[in-house]
Amino acid sequence: MSEQRVAVVTGSSSGIGFEISLMLARHGFITYATMRDLQKRSILKSIADKENIPLKCIQLDVTNDISTKQAIETIVKESNKIDVLVNNAGYGLSGALEDLSINEIKIQFDTNFFGLIRATQAVLPIMRKQKSGAIVNISSGLGRFGIATSSAYASSKFAIEGLTESISYELEPFGIRTILVEPGIIKTNFIKAAVLAQKSTDPNSPYFQFMNNMEDGMKKLIESGEKPEYVARVVLDAINDNNPKLRYLAGKDVEQIMEIKNKVSDEDFHNMIKKMSS
Repeated sequence: MSEQRVAVVTGSSSGIGFEISLMLARHGFITYATMRDLQKRSILKSIADKENIPLKCIQLDVTNDISTKQAIETIVKESNKIDVLVNNAGYGLSGALEDLSINEIKIQFDTNFFGLIRATQAVLPIMRKQKSGAIVNISSGLGRFGIATSSAYASSKFAIEGLTESISYELEPFGIRTILVEPGIIKTNFIKAAVLAQKSTDPNSPYFQFMNNMEDGMKKLIESGEKPEYVARVVLDAINDNNPKLRYLAGKDVEQIMEIKNKVSDEDFHNMIKKMSS
C-alpha cells in the first residue's frame, strides 16, 4: 500500500476545487480531482503534467448515485485507500424566497447538500476499515449567517454545518476527522456561475430592485475578496493541523464578521448586515 496519502476532491473543474486539487497534489497527496464534466479537465491536467504532480482527473457527478459509487470504487481499486475527501462541489442560487420555485431549491440542495452526503457515504466504509481519514466539507460564511437573496444557498450550507457537527461524534471512534472550511467572499467565477431564480429576472417581481442592489454590492465585495488559493491553503493546513478544530474560517472578511457576530445580539448583527447590503 502506498505511503502517500490519497485525496479525493469533488467539483474540481474550476474555482476553489481546482486550487484545492493542485494544492494537495503539490504537497504529495495522490489527488483525484473529480468533476461532472471531464471535458473541463484540460487546464488542470496540463498544469499537473507540466509540474509532474500526482493528480488524476476522473468523472464524478455528486447528484448521481451510480456515478459517485463507481468513481469511489475506481479510486479504491487503484489506490487501496482514501485518506481525505474534500466535499467542494456546489453552486450558488440567488433570488428572494418568494421568487424561488421549489424545484430550483431542490436542485440546489441536490448538489450542495445531498451530493455531499452521497460522496461521504461512499467513502465512509473505506475510512472505517482503515480506522483513519478526514472528511473536509466546504461550507461558507453563509453557513453561519444568512443574507438577503441567498436563502436557498445559505440554508444548504447551514444544513452542511449541522450534518458535519452531528457526524463528528459518530466518526471520531473510528479515527475519522470531520472538518468544516468556511470561505468568505472569494475571487472566482462563483457569482457569474450562480443560478438566478427565473422569477427574479422579471422586472415585475416585487424584489427586482432589491436583487439589482444586491448584485451591485456583491460585485464590489468580490474585488476585495481572497483568491481561491487562500481557501486551498486553509484546507491543507486543516488536514495537517496537530490541534484539530471542527471549523476553519477562510477569509479576512468572514473572520471579522464572525468576530462581531460572537459579541453582539442577533438584532444588532441583523442591523449591521442590513447596512452592509444596502
